[in-house]
Amino acid sequence: MRILYLDLDTLRPDHLGCYGYHRNTSPNIDRIAAKSVRFNQYYCSDAPCLPSRAASMTGLFGIHSGIVGHGGTAADLRVEGAERSFTDRLRWESLPAILRQAGFRTVSVSPFAERHSAWWFYAGFNEMHNTGQSGMESAEAVTPTVLDWIRRNGATDNWMLHVNYWDAHTPYRAPESFGNPFADDPLPAWLSDEVFAEHLNHVGPHSAREISMFDDKPNPRFPRHPGRLDDQADLRRMIDGYDCGIRYMDGHIGQMLAVLEEQGVSLDDLAVIVSADHGENLGELGIYGEHATADHGTCRIPMLLKWPGCKAGHVDDGLHLNLDLLPTLADLLGQKPVARWDGQSYAQTLMTGKDTGRTNLVISQCAHVCQRSVRFGPWLYLRTYHDGYHLFPNEMLFNVAQDPHEQHDLAGQHPEICRQGASYLSTWHDAMMQTQPDNIDPLWTVMREGGPFHARGHLKAYCEHLERTGRGHAVPELKRRYPGEFR
Repeated sequence: MRILYLDLDTLRPDHLGCYGYHRNTSPNIDRIAAKSVRFNQYYCSDAPCLPSRAASMTGLFGIHSGIVGHGGTAADLRVEGAERSFTDRLRWESLPAILRQAGFRTVSVSPFAERHSAWWFYAGFNEMHNTGQSGMESAEAVTPTVLDWIRRNGATDNWMLHVNYWDAHTPYRAPESFGNPFADDPLPAWLSDEVFAEHLNHVGPHSAREISMFDDKPNPRFPRHPGRLDDQADLRRMIDGYDCGIRYMDGHIGQMLAVLEEQGVSLDDLAVIVSADHGENLGELGIYGEHATADHGTCRIPMLLKWPGCKAGHVDDGLHLNLDLLPTLADLLGQKPVARWDGQSYAQTLMTGKDTGRTNLVISQCAHVCQRSVRFGPWLYLRTYHDGYHLFPNEMLFNVAQDPHEQHDLAGQHPEICRQGASYLSTWHDAMMQTQPDNIDPLWTVMREGGPFHARGHLKAYCEHLERTGRGHAVPELKRRYPGEFR
């Protein structure tokens, strides 16, 4: 068997044709989807990049692995301590390790480990190819390495090739020579003039008037990525920039499939995994061009899985997490699950269509804000511990089945649903802490160390920016919530 794992950074499912997007962003991904099982309600347990890939590779929630953020103590794997053997657990229990034990040659083409000093990411790989730009590369810097490997090895059997593209990640970077195939296509209908006008008054990093996080300075190296949004033309530039990144990357996936066919390996001969580490705020909660919250827009990700004998074309609506992939692959390969994995296999869904979804799932974010959310039924219950200077309320509630872009906070109208969400969250937290060797929740480590990494130390300067841009009304409340940052 040959397995192609397309790990496509910052890819929202609702911007892919196979998930119903009105723009033709993904013809090659759609071709894979037609032969795959498509999972509609698939989420990363811990956002953004570093916590998410830690969950995928270890099968553990961030609260267990220790990785929930992008800096400080909570950006490192929890130390095994005195129980550590001659090798650590990832030598045998990581996603590539279980494939390697099943007889696969495991290969990764990715800059991820260097980007985040996440050297544990290499555990279980036979070959690691670092494309060398720490996630700032476009597809043309990744594809030559991939095609070279395929030409040398593609016709052999029993390999897993992990390919990591970054073109949908900020800053949006498709080369200018690529043009704009979406110039005449309408924007997503929900981004109306009225919604956008409200977003112009929003405060917080990556709001419409500070796309660059805490200011509105554009980077001339990336003309598709504006520094701020003032009107619908700017909004189009932003959305088109993201979609062009997807379409540009999709073309390189097409190149990869073509070279595999030259080696005698058709799409029918491949097992294929197409997924992402997280999605992207593209207006949700007033945030643009960032993956900054524990919500539907940031944490919902695509999952297309093509496997020998799978129910090709089946669509699953069950609730699943990215950390479920590891036990699913182990199950498909006839291996016993590791007791400490938090993931749950959905192999039966893949092979028979059986519903193996969870009753509810918990998703977290501790790099830009500190939030935990619960997804259940049509609902997303969102609890904020540190708002990353967005002035979010402590509780929010959205019916994402009817309101996927989170325009209507229903917490005040449905306190009973909030209580249900809070109960799910409390039950999950109790179970996590009861199996925690050091009795430490890394979310609170982040809070003790000064709050989310991407928010630390910027508030005074940001408040001056708010005054300059006519939103000084928010400054007193920011000072009230975070007095320590003004001392």
